[in-house]
Amino acid sequence: MLLDTASLYFRAYFGVPETVRAPDGTPVNAVRGLLDFIARLVADHRPDDLVACLDADWRPAWRVELIPSYKAHRVAEESPEGPGAETVPDTLTPQVPVIEEVLDALGIARLGAPGYEADDVIGTLSHRAAGPVDIVTGDRDLFQLIDDARAVRVLYPVKGMSTLAAYDEAALREKYGVNGPGYAELAVLRGDPSDGLPGVPGIGEKTAAKLLAGFGDLAGLLAALDDPAAALTPAQRRRLTEARDYLAVAPRVVRVATDVPLPGHPLRTATLPRTPRHPDALERLNQRWGLGGSLTRLLSALLG
Repeated sequence: MLLDTASLYFRAYFGVPETVRAPDGTPVNAVRGLLDFIARLVADHRPDDLVACLDADWRPAWRVELIPSYKAHRVAEESPEGPGAETVPDTLTPQVPVIEEVLDALGIARLGAPGYEADDVIGTLSHRAAGPVDIVTGDRDLFQLIDDARAVRVLYPVKGMSTLAAYDEAALREKYGVNGPGYAELAVLRGDPSDGLPGVPGIGEKTAAKLLAGFGDLAGLLAALDDPAAALTPAQRRRLTEARDYLAVAPRVVRVATDVPLPGHPLRTATLPRTPRHPDALERLNQRWGLGGSLTRLLSALLG
């Protein structure tokens, strides 16, 4: 099981009231919400291995070089993290190191890679894994990794943190009309304002799916622009032609990397712990931050 950790703690932060606080009054809603969510995942799915994947670089320079608008609207004008930091709610930022400390004390593996996003770490680990993989994320970009042949599916929160939709190839086709790799190309055409990807103006999700189905893939669609007999409307032909420069680089930005150099042998150290690795440190964190029932529920789930 691979966790898109930032995606999940953002959801926890907005899904759990900020009135959930430590003994000193500091908000810990993201911390406790994430612990409860992991507890439910462990109890419901019993993964043998679990990795909390992290953004070592939330806006990699190599993606920005290809599309300068990539996540540009999410760059904080001023941040204690320094230039280029992501805009994050003031009361969430201090909770992230707490989450990391608690995961370490529990012995739950966490992993990032310099110059890459958590998505890329997830893509690489899912390709390295020998057995079935569940990817837990609130980011649809990771739908591109769905692969029935390799038993890779996505568990996607659809209502806060309480309800998960399981996406395999059948569910993906029913919802979007594409397979896993096709989802990345659909995202290229449709664009994604949340990531600063403009897409092709006038081509939305349904039209993108129809074009990809009709021409096989993005390469086939672009080849059709040079064929006067291809079944494209004049407006579609014009819009796609005007977007050629964008379409030449966007797939590299949207596609999740699957060959990230990762430190050590992360899949060998990802075994889900049954008991805390550092119980004394965990108890100190529990007392300091008032983790209460959230921690108790996770420890109970780990014991099985």
